[in-house]
Amino acid sequence: MSENSETPGSATPGPAGPATPQGPQPEPIRFFGTTWVAHDGHYGLRRAGAAVGSLLAAAAACFVLRFAYQGLEIADVGGFVGVLVIAMFAICSAVAFRKTWEGFGRRPADPAREENLRGLKAIGFVGALLAYFFRTFTEAPGEKLRRTEYEEAVARYAKRRAARTGNPAARKKKGRRG
Repeated sequence: MSENSETPGSATPGPAGPATPQGPQPEPIRFFGTTWVAHDGHYGLRRAGAAVGSLLAAAAACFVLRFAYQGLEIADVGGFVGVLVIAMFAICSAVAFRKTWEGFGRRPADPAREENLRGLKAIGFVGALLAYFFRTFTEAPGEKLRRTEYEEAVARYAKRRAARTGNPAARKKKGRRG
């Protein structure tokens, strides 16, 4: 989110010519851009499309995983390996679901730890897709977090702007004796 020094909603010509809005700017959300701010720009259709798309992607992923499991059966690697593969995908999907769901509500406290979990979340991509699917029923995934951050930034910006009224150099000096 960026903060500028002018009032929110006002626009000034930028170096390239078009007007750039002043004040804090909302952070775009994947597939939604900044339509989550005012729920405009076909926001409802985007949410429905994101829900359907993530569910279809999760179903396609399960279909591909089924082919992989059938490949293990054809290779006759044994029942133990098959159970391990199923357990691995189930556990990784559960962890990916939980971490993805938590990521919609708060920023990670330790970004390095989240980076270390990237491989595990990649293996459990079905869980991440399902988390995205379920979250689209209530909001754009991550909307509540970004809305809170945006509203706090706008309030801080308005407070700063209200405190700076007028030109300090033009103020009258109070009865200073010299």
